[in-house]
Amino acid sequence: MTVIEINGLQKSYKTHRVLEDVTLKVEKGEIFGILGPNGAGKTTAVECMSGLRKPDGGTLRVLGLDPQTQRAELLQRIGTQLQEAALPDAIKVAEALRLYASFYDEPADWRALMDEWGLTEKRRARFGSLSGGWKQRLFIALALVGNPEVVFLDELTTGLDPAARRMTWGLIRDMRDRGVTVVLVTHFMDEAEALCDRIAIIDRGQVVHEGTPGELISKGHTNSLDDAYFALTERTVS
Repeated sequence: MTVIEINGLQKSYKTHRVLEDVTLKVEKGEIFGILGPNGAGKTTAVECMSGLRKPDGGTLRVLGLDPQTQRAELLQRIGTQLQEAALPDAIKVAEALRLYASFYDEPADWRALMDEWGLTEKRRARFGSLSGGWKQRLFIALALVGNPEVVFLDELTTGLDPAARRMTWGLIRDMRDRGVTVVLVTHFMDEAEALCDRIAIIDRGQVVHEGTPGELISKGHTNSLDDAYFALTERTVS
């Protein structure tokens, strides 16, 4: 079942075209990765999917809904954690979960979610005192508090140490195992190879390659996604 369908998506900022004819589909229950260099349009694409940006052209449906004209309905069914997300340093973990739960008509039990994601011991800790790994654990719980069908995660593990990154990978897999469809923006090739069922590489505002990690590795005639990514993007530029 297709949960996200994009055809010919376009977006410009003044005279700079960020997205140019992006077309892709995301299927229910998969971790779909979006890779690409800085400035390629990855975050803008996700912001359009989640209703935060208005496209200039093309069609876009998430769970059968138009993110612009049906945004209120869509927000009740998705979870979003964008790259620049933050919370006030003074807010406590339990307060943040309770606050986010109040935004939804049928939220998850935020106390049970706090237990499930190992946050109970930090329930009275203030956001500003949390380590990077604990912050990411909280962000994932906040993205799930609305019982979403689709979750958008943008550069979730940037700045984390290797142990915290691995822990976060496990949390993302747990999300998928719960039946949640995950759209993951990342620039880490090892992360994409370890987590993603399928991947789209966006470069200069276009989807230049798409497939499973194995398919992209085969297409790049290499032994790793890291090497395949550079082989494929260099081939595209040339």
